[in-house]
Amino acid sequence: MKLLNTVIIDDEEKSRQTLRQMLNLFCPTVQIIGEAHNIQSAYELLSIVKPDIVFLDIRMPDGNGFDLLKKLNHPNFNLIFTTAYDQYAIKAFKYSAIDYLLKPIDTDELKAAVAKAVEIDPTTTTRNNTLLDNYVKPKEDQQIILSTIEGMHVVKIKNIIRCQADDYYTNFFLNDGRRIMISKTLKENEELLKDHGFIRPHRSHLVNISYIKRYVKSNGGHIILADGSNIPVSRRKKEVIQEYLNRN
Repeated sequence: MKLLNTVIIDDEEKSRQTLRQMLNLFCPTVQIIGEAHNIQSAYELLSIVKPDIVFLDIRMPDGNGFDLLKKLNHPNFNLIFTTAYDQYAIKAFKYSAIDYLLKPIDTDELKAAVAKAVEIDPTTTTRNNTLLDNYVKPKEDQQIILSTIEGMHVVKIKNIIRCQADDYYTNFFLNDGRRIMISKTLKENEELLKDHGFIRPHRSHLVNISYIKRYVKSNGGHIILADGSNIPVSRRKKEVIQEYLNRN
């Protein structure tokens, strides 16, 4: 059994102790090789050791977890954030396919996060780099990682024309003609993309409003998108669509 070299970074001794005990009890593949209590000590530690997994708290006295990642040169470990609820940060994690655990940490969620890390190549920097890019970039240039069985696709959110449900999967249609299917429901993606101008005109469709060309009232109502897609509009969403088109 391959052991996963692991580092815990948290400014609270009690939090580090609790996580250490949980890992020892429930995650036999984990081997803790170091701990740090702030950004500077974490930077010094990670400059010496090469972990497979880093558990990283967001807020610390001398900065936050993003500051640490910026100081490191191409961090190539699997990153799992531990945090109290922080809506902005959690959105950034989800866009970047980064795991996070809310405090107090749930045992099952901890085991699931570690199990996922076992399956991911720890030398892959794509997720960490995307997270950092999203942290410094304006909202209109933020990216999302779409994970498929072939690998990870880094996509600018503004380049997504629409999403379409396929049972428990979602198809993403991009403005360069690509279609990418991921194993998340449309509802999950709606929650993630709604702050970027996406609306759900129909239960099976999620649309980037900037690609709407016109609304056709006949045949129950549908919208025409920039790529020529014809998307049905449910009765309760007709007013939302019309209000948007009237404003633009």
